[in-house]
Amino acid sequence: MSEKLPPCPTCSGEYTYEMGALLVCPECGHEWSPSDAPMADSADRVINDSVGNVLADGDTVTVVRTLKVKGSPTGIKAGTKVRNIRLVDGVDGHDIDCKVDGFGAMQLKSSVVKKV
Repeated sequence: MSEKLPPCPTCSGEYTYEMGALLVCPECGHEWSPSDAPMADSADRVINDSVGNVLADGDTVTVVRTLKVKGSPTGIKAGTKVRNIRLVDGVDGHDIDCKVDGFGAMQLKSSVVKKV
């Protein structure tokens, strides 16, 4: 095989093969058309804050509601400013990586912050 087939869009399996006009993944059984648009890259992904503003790396945001932090008696209070955020592909919707004064490095959800 001289041409490299794309990985499976469902499970990212690399052992895809052609079956007629479709591509098939033997690992999960997913079938798709090679003319289908590939999944959006993380660089093309747009992340919005709680009021719909588009966020970017290096932005300053404000926490819009009090957040409980495991191991802390007080948590992060609403109105806390977080500087120099970084957008990431986090777990469970946590798409902002940042340092919060008094708490250290953590991940936040974009739905609980507002761009300043």
